[in-house]
Amino acid sequence: MSDVKENAALSSIAASIIITLGKGGAGMATGSLALLSDAAHSLLDVVGTTMTWLAIRAASKPADDGHHYGHGKVESIAALAETAFLFLLSGAVAIEGIRRLWEEQATVLVHWSAIAVLIVSIVIDSWRFIALRRVARATNSEALAADALHFSADLVNSVLVLLAFGATAMGYPQADALVAIGVAVFIAVAGFQLARRTLDTLLDAAPKGIASDIRTIVRGVNGVVNVDDVRARRAGSDLFIDLEIGVARSMPFDRLGSLKTTIIDAIRSKFPTANVTVTATPVVLNEETVLERVILIAARRRLPVHHVTVQELAGNLSVSLDLEVDGGLSLGEAHRHATNLEAAIREELGTETEVETHIEPLVISSLVGRDVGENDKAVVETSLVRHAGQNGLISDVHNVRVRATDHGLVVNYHCRANPVLDITTVHEAVDRLERAVRLDVPDILRIVSHTEPLRPDR
Repeated sequence: MSDVKENAALSSIAASIIITLGKGGAGMATGSLALLSDAAHSLLDVVGTTMTWLAIRAASKPADDGHHYGHGKVESIAALAETAFLFLLSGAVAIEGIRRLWEEQATVLVHWSAIAVLIVSIVIDSWRFIALRRVARATNSEALAADALHFSADLVNSVLVLLAFGATAMGYPQADALVAIGVAVFIAVAGFQLARRTLDTLLDAAPKGIASDIRTIVRGVNGVVNVDDVRARRAGSDLFIDLEIGVARSMPFDRLGSLKTTIIDAIRSKFPTANVTVTATPVVLNEETVLERVILIAARRRLPVHHVTVQELAGNLSVSLDLEVDGGLSLGEAHRHATNLEAAIREELGTETEVETHIEPLVISSLVGRDVGENDKAVVETSLVRHAGQNGLISDVHNVRVRATDHGLVVNYHCRANPVLDITTVHEAVDRLERAVRLDVPDILRIVSHTEPLRPDR
């Protein structure tokens, strides 16, 4: 992209030099102040387009340790310098035009060569204006947009000078000075517009309408609860966006990373040069239950909990739960974990909330196991089948696996139950079955069951 911008700037330099030489020679030959002022404007364009080319080269450098946001504002500085030249030029031309109006009239010679120069200038200005505007829009280049504005001003100026020549030929020599003043006003207005836009960039003014567009884009991304703040600024062709959003505080960390990527891609689909920074703030959703909030608090502290019971008592809450900690911890250390968790729950739900924590040893999740002999396995399987028959709700015990570890036996098995039963009833029936089996085989460390719906043929 930088090569396209540099080539456009170099072409503008060449065009400005050709136009300046032609207008300057014709102006000196005819004595036309309007044409000389137009030549001076074109000379300024030579300086301006050269500055633009140098600025684009500097702005294309990547960010470094001394310029974290890149060098894009070099383009804005160059455009501001061009603006200063525009104001100086317009003032000088206006003063000379007023002087000619009040003093004796200068002789203006209308010659076909001057008219030819103006026509060629109009053609070149039109070509450069269209080309520069196209590249400026495609690359979002402020400097090239300023150049396009200069060439559009040249185009208007040349047309006005042609009109001045026509009026002079018809016997109105003062038209030359009047047109020169008009050209000066036009240059000043163009300079003011360029200065305002350039200063907005240097002062980090928010580009008009962008914040609203970004809010609309981000609100359409699934997972975004709200858009808290949008800050946008330009630096050359780059657009820097700082975005603050709210997300559900229960959102997993990896999902949050994916959400940020989705947001950035959505913004860049409309603003390709955008550099987006997304900051996410966790938000408590209205639909969060007390149970979900308690589990989330424990998860953030990497404390496994289960059997969470929530009661409402005359406007207050009572929460009880089982907390699993390393079985090797001392009671004092385990109690400290429980106390900190209880304090966090009260801070979340209210200081009047009752919190009771039952501490139990964490079941070791990583064990080295080996299959037991067939006789030992048969003892466990027989116990499971017998107690399932007595239970009345559990049947078809199958796929029994028994492994020995240094901490005891780990038993895995499948069973079936009536599919219309609620899960609480099924879970209680499985618990009764497993408690009975543990009485038969005290060496069991853990029993893991997988309950399936009873098949229609059973």
